[in-house]
Amino acid sequence: MTELTAADGHKLDCWMEPAQGTRRGGVVILQEIFGITDQLKGVAARYAAQGYEVAIPALFDRHEKGALIPFAEAPRGRDMMLASDLAQTMADVDVAVAALAANGGKVGVIGFCWGGGLALRAAQKCDVACAVAFYGTRLPQYLDSPLRAPFLGHFGTTDDHVPPEMLAEAQAYLPDMQVHMYEAGHAFANDARPSFVADAADQAHKRTEAFLAEHVG
Repeated sequence: MTELTAADGHKLDCWMEPAQGTRRGGVVILQEIFGITDQLKGVAARYAAQGYEVAIPALFDRHEKGALIPFAEAPRGRDMMLASDLAQTMADVDVAVAALAANGGKVGVIGFCWGGGLALRAAQKCDVACAVAFYGTRLPQYLDSPLRAPFLGHFGTTDDHVPPEMLAEAQAYLPDMQVHMYEAGHAFANDARPSFVADAADQAHKRTEAFLAEHVG
């Protein structure tokens, strides 16, 4: 864990996973509503093994330093997410992107759940090479700006957090977004939760790997 300082002076923790082998670039991973979990660190290790330096900024640090929410206590994490200011959160994303960019190469973003929606915002507002959302939530609040970077979204056909009409509205507003659908519900790529669907998760990660290879390196 290292400490970063956002543009407004806020100091936040950030999990850094060094790239293995030849460094190809950077990937910022944006959290669900549970903080920097061991499961998310496992995702970081997966992409670090492919040559990406990975950063996971602690987006709850503005509310509770080191907050780690058990999966069984989702309402607590949801409350913290709802209390978060989008501009401040994106400032924390920005400093993580900058930390990786300072080490050379392009930087992509991958987000899950709340972080998936933030990944969409990053593709609109941040200096990133691309962004990927796994079942990104709260999509309507981001439909105010065009995409500045390629965006890939993975969504489950039975995800009650992202109903079909919500996703259709986002696709209509952002016609350049790439979307893949999976026979799964919300959080299908989280292998520490009962919602995990192995085949869907594997396919989504393989598509993400190809997307990063194309746009980051």
